[in-house]
Amino acid sequence: MKSVTVDCEFGGRTLSLNSGQLARQASGAVMIQFGETSVFVAAQTGPSRPGTNFFPLTVDYRERFAAAGKFAGGYLKREGRPTTREILTCRLTDRPIRPLFPDGFRDEVQVMSNVMSVDGENDPDVLSITGASAALMVSGMPFRGPIAAVRVGLIDGELILMPTVQQQAASSLDLIVAGSKEAVLMIEGFADQLPEEEMADAIMFGHEHVRTLCELQDELVRQRGIERPEPEPPPENPFDALLEKEAWDALRQAKTAGQKAERAEAVRALRAELLEKYFPDDAEETSDGLTRAQFGDAFYHLEAKVVRDLLLNGQRLDGRAPDELRPVSCEVSRIPKVHGSAVFTRGETQSLATVALGTTRDQQRSDSLFGETSDRFMLHYYFPSFSVGECRPIRGPGRREIGHGCLAQRSLQPVIPAEEKFPYTIRVISDILESNGSSSMASVCSATLSLMDAGVPIRQPVAGISIGLVQDGDRHILLTDIMGDEDHFGEMDFKVAGTGRGVTGIQLDLKNDGISEQIIRETLQQALIARKSLLKTMLRTIRRPRPEISATAPRLVQTSINPEKIGLLIGPGGKTIRAIQEETGAQIDIAEDGTVTISGDNAAAADAALARVEALTEEIQVGRVYNGRVTSIKDFGAFIEIAPGKDGLCHISELSDGFVKNVNDVCSIGDVMDVKVIAVDDQNRVKLSRKAVLAQGGTDDDDEDVGF
Repeated sequence: MKSVTVDCEFGGRTLSLNSGQLARQASGAVMIQFGETSVFVAAQTGPSRPGTNFFPLTVDYRERFAAAGKFAGGYLKREGRPTTREILTCRLTDRPIRPLFPDGFRDEVQVMSNVMSVDGENDPDVLSITGASAALMVSGMPFRGPIAAVRVGLIDGELILMPTVQQQAASSLDLIVAGSKEAVLMIEGFADQLPEEEMADAIMFGHEHVRTLCELQDELVRQRGIERPEPEPPPENPFDALLEKEAWDALRQAKTAGQKAERAEAVRALRAELLEKYFPDDAEETSDGLTRAQFGDAFYHLEAKVVRDLLLNGQRLDGRAPDELRPVSCEVSRIPKVHGSAVFTRGETQSLATVALGTTRDQQRSDSLFGETSDRFMLHYYFPSFSVGECRPIRGPGRREIGHGCLAQRSLQPVIPAEEKFPYTIRVISDILESNGSSSMASVCSATLSLMDAGVPIRQPVAGISIGLVQDGDRHILLTDIMGDEDHFGEMDFKVAGTGRGVTGIQLDLKNDGISEQIIRETLQQALIARKSLLKTMLRTIRRPRPEISATAPRLVQTSINPEKIGLLIGPGGKTIRAIQEETGAQIDIAEDGTVTISGDNAAAADAALARVEALTEEIQVGRVYNGRVTSIKDFGAFIEIAPGKDGLCHISELSDGFVKNVNDVCSIGDVMDVKVIAVDDQNRVKLSRKAVLAQGGTDDDDEDVGF
């Protein structure tokens, strides 16, 4: 087996594919390198398991800290379960390659991507998609590739191909586009309220460069001498014709019968009736050798054919028009004690969102190949089994829950106020209580309402909607606010979230070989109309964020101090800051830039701690009068604490407006008196004068009270 390397200049750097040297026992393996970031991808196939009635594709992606010359944190110096970022990249890689295997293909397929090196500039996640396609292309599997993926950024109005990690930080767009040479297959992107036309332009800009990487894979296959197998058509199923003739009308009627549960029950009853007819007494085969598995496949195909025929002829399962939303209702302040809550219901999809506000200590900190990060805004999505009328064990969050939560979180991220304006850590939980289509976009809506209810001053309200597609040759129909069956049996689930000004989040999943630019632009415009309708309904429930946060939320105040005084505020061994926290009951967090965040259970505790911090860290001003306490007495004068941890010397000659023979004649340790700062020398030593205060008519605690 010969080693082959192909490369091209791409985005100002070299992108190369190498195959034939590594992992020669795998069905297909490729090392993809961009700059000095490299990802090794292996694709393996195996025989189908008996009774499998779905395509068993598994995609894994792993980032090892050693790729960046780092050690994993913690006691065990090896990576554990997949991180959120790794899970999201698995999903990114899976979605565009899954539709390109032939119908009826049931062999086990596993794609594994391992990040081998990271140069700190080029993100490996998007390389996993192109690498997976290349590995499948040289594997001999019936994969209808090639496909590729690129990242697109937007800086100062200019679209950037494959932006570096540093450019991504300055970009107002983070868009990943995957596709074949002919069509777009997958989109995932997030932007700061980007208008629909500009988003469509960015998508097509990305797809233009996808073609280059597809041609590079074709060259790799040619040089490797790989013969691409023609997919075998699935064997003819005799039940297909039988069921279409016998059950078409009955299934059509069942699929348009009332609500989701009624439709499902009608379909189950029809299926049970047909099973009893063809397999009486729970027989496994018919008299002429047809099996239950063949019946199941045929019934599923007929169900898909009926639904698609209804939709292409303009008849939706619940009677709506193609561009019509289901009934929408909103409610806020639904749950007591939490800092904000909302219920968003759209048809038979319902999300309950709750908000918890915390301090900087509550931020989510994580380590990655590119360093440690802190997230002050989190959105966690939960999809319990009862939401779809099922029973199953409760486990940890799955890939779908993590993916949907991150989609909603990043769609809302652009409107979250800056930390300087709103220093709270924000956690939103979306519990899906009922589901029949696009619960992730319902989470965007419920989260927006709950944030406004919590008094979070978001920049703009955000809503989300999903658009579906059914296509047959040149005919196609776009469906606003798709339901479960319309998603399941259709070609597309195109989620778009945004404000009235533009798109903040976009995600495209397809079940066909791709969609055209025309469909992309039509979808974005149809989604915009639906989104504006949703926003109007939401804003009738709560017009703007509440002016005050919940009474049960912690109170946060911030101040900035000279970073050189951080040590003074902390004190030796943390003595000073602990004393302030114990005396006031507040918590104090200090950032490296001198930002001090103070949190308390109530405003009084936070304000008291703030006063102590400001008194301790403020700059001593010459000419200002301070109320100080005598801490030490010497023959030559008294040392007086004018601020926590800050003493000044009041010389014996400055203690009184007359002659002072002995310092103890004027003051004692613990006395409180007003003194004036008359000088601060170059060593930051403070000189005080009580005499100057007396000359101005000031008084001290020894003066007799001459009030009423």
